[in-house]
Amino acid sequence: MTGPFAGTRVLLVDLEADPTGHAGLRKRALERLGCVVATCDLKEKQGLLARLRGGGAQDRLGRAVLQHQARLVLVVEGAELTAGMVTSLKRDSDAAWAAWFIGETRSLPLMEALSTAYDVLFVPGTDLVEQLRGGPSRPPTIHLPPGCDPSVHRPMRARDQFRANVVFVGSATPRREQLLGELTEFGLAIWGPGWRRTPLRDYCRGEMLDLDDYVRAYAGASVAINVHREGASGGGTATGCNQRLFELAAIGVPQVVDNRVDLPLAFDAGKELLTFDTGAELRLLVQELLHDPTTAERLAQAGRRRALAEHTYMHRLGAILSATKR
Repeated sequence: MTGPFAGTRVLLVDLEADPTGHAGLRKRALERLGCVVATCDLKEKQGLLARLRGGGAQDRLGRAVLQHQARLVLVVEGAELTAGMVTSLKRDSDAAWAAWFIGETRSLPLMEALSTAYDVLFVPGTDLVEQLRGGPSRPPTIHLPPGCDPSVHRPMRARDQFRANVVFVGSATPRREQLLGELTEFGLAIWGPGWRRTPLRDYCRGEMLDLDDYVRAYAGASVAINVHREGASGGGTATGCNQRLFELAAIGVPQVVDNRVDLPLAFDAGKELLTFDTGAELRLLVQELLHDPTTAERLAQAGRRRALAEHTYMHRLGAILSATKR
């Protein structure tokens, strides 16, 4: 394979505990860009003998950097690594170190604590770029939203329990409970942990989904709902967009999402998806889409075209590789 990243040696330290399999998708995107990729699992359980021989997370990561001869060490999320650990490991190789924070509620104090150890930070919200901007000790901070893999997040025919008028997949939160409560008369189906302990328990069809069933659940929707967690809860981004935004667009379903400041940077509201600010607006938009399948299909197709053109994991990882190229 040829190209600007062909042969680039990347050590991927992907710490995102995601049941929908995004760690594997990120690795595959790097490989498709021509990189030689190795991974390091810092959560791997080891016996007493291994620990006595220096089998801790820092030692394992240090050995992996040297053995792979990594040019780039890319750490996704990274709560398990302290700034001191990263600073120490950087002394032993010439690799660039980058951190990519993806989750919308990742703690700002955590990012601040880790930021000075890395060569570059990638964050999911423009507000975080401003908040992490500092003096000469702070590395460059770049806005980089999550992405999707169109070979996985794609249209498909869904049947049986994966067919519904209105679908939401995600954990229960009070905000989501309040908003989704506006949609119960429209054939609502919910998937995710916590819902069976809420008044919407009767609309919950299951809890944790693997990658294939996650896609099937949304692909079977006439209207897909996307509600962010709690805005700035936990000191995370109040402006950035979640992973689900890009997944639903790639799956090719009409998406109705709560408005976010950064959303216009990714999609054209009204043409590629619909946005709402209140429960009443959500209810009205869903009702209109269910009654107008032509408009719903037009939104779905436009959103998918935009996702494939600009928002895949290959786009995201390509941006990281370009920003860290030495």
